[in-house]
Amino acid sequence: MADVLVIEDDDRIRLSLVLALQDEGYHTRGASTAEEGIAEQRRNPADTVLVDLMLPGVDGYECIRELRRTDGVPIVVVSARDDTHDIVAALEAGADDYLVKPVAVKELSARLRALRRRMRAVAAPVLGLRFGELEVLPEAGEVRLRDEPVPVTRTEFRLLCELAQHAGRVLSRQQLLERVWDYVVGDERLVDVHIGRLRQKIEDDTSAPRHLVTVRGLGYRLQR
Repeated sequence: MADVLVIEDDDRIRLSLVLALQDEGYHTRGASTAEEGIAEQRRNPADTVLVDLMLPGVDGYECIRELRRTDGVPIVVVSARDDTHDIVAALEAGADDYLVKPVAVKELSARLRALRRRMRAVAAPVLGLRFGELEVLPEAGEVRLRDEPVPVTRTEFRLLCELAQHAGRVLSRQQLLERVWDYVVGDERLVDVHIGRLRQKIEDDTSAPRHLVTVRGLGYRLQR
């Protein structure tokens, strides 16, 4: 049975999430502050952590960063904030996914199952793929630019591998959600945010990308 820790300061929302996820078959517990949640995770690690951003004292962003310093646990933000800036900031802090309140429990449960499948998935061996000065090494779990390692998150790496293995082909946002996030339904902004972050890391000029290009109305393509 999967173990979920809910870090949420609103007692009503926290209890609602804990009880609803228990009904879905999860072993679930709650914490009302970042400090309490971090201590609980270190004392009794959960399989997945849900984090609200608007926590008293230490906010959700710092909570995520603190968890990430010592823990590779999947982290999902559940927040009333729906601005793309907030999504970017949470993902930059180390979150794996982002859901906007109010959250349908069935969707949350499906996201948690998909996230766990992604973390357990083992990719088939694939040789290194080169795109000029950019090299994607699926077997080694590395991205290199001009022979220097590029720091990428797990999701960024999966996204880049998917595009690299279909080099020259346009993949839609929905296709990428299904293949990278394992979501049948999801917020396409997750794709856009990760594409933007990858461009900052692999492109010399993000306004005129050479490798990771947008095909208007269709999706994204990684080109040689």
